[in-house]
Amino acid sequence: MTPQLLAAMEGFGLGAGLIIAIGVQNAFVLRQGLLRRHVLPVVTFCAISDAALILAGVLGFGTIVRSSITVLQAVTVAGAAFLVWYGFAAAKRALDPATLKPADSGDQPLSRVLAAIAAVTLLNPHVYLDTVVLLGGVSARYGAADRLWFAAGAVAASFTWFFALGYGARILTPLFRKPVSWRVLDGVVALVMFAIAARLLMQMGSLSAA
Repeated sequence: MTPQLLAAMEGFGLGAGLIIAIGVQNAFVLRQGLLRRHVLPVVTFCAISDAALILAGVLGFGTIVRSSITVLQAVTVAGAAFLVWYGFAAAKRALDPATLKPADSGDQPLSRVLAAIAAVTLLNPHVYLDTVVLLGGVSARYGAADRLWFAAGAVAASFTWFFALGYGARILTPLFRKPVSWRVLDGVVALVMFAIAARLLMQMGSLSAA
């Protein structure tokens, strides 16, 4: 397997793990998909917003971090710690799963729907932590070309998830009203987060020994 493909796969796995969780944004997308109203504008906005933030982190923050071994190690430890915390949070949700019940809504105009999803997406501090800081910091371990593959994998995960959630809502909603479905999903997210955190720490050890 080529380094480029490995970078893309890690980007996809990390991006997917950060996106797939019960949250306000996903609940909003799922509700619009269930109602079949303004689905394309909503999922496109979410995916493009994620892509812009991911690229900002990978091309900007990642380059700054890469210029200093000390900063790179610090960001790696911080990123691994965040992933472990996130993994435990997902594991906790898996042990005590919730059901997602999108609220009924009237037929709102597109402008109001886009304003709402913009607020849900851009006013959430976690979106910046996940995309700009965490993904940007993790990508700093790669060379310039491989960082783009990492970013491409993360962006692909974002587009895949939002379009699948929006357009698959009619199929997925009955399934994810069952706690066991969230249990399995959050369990997988926890395992992905732990695996990537372990890999980050092992690679930091190799970097220190070099």
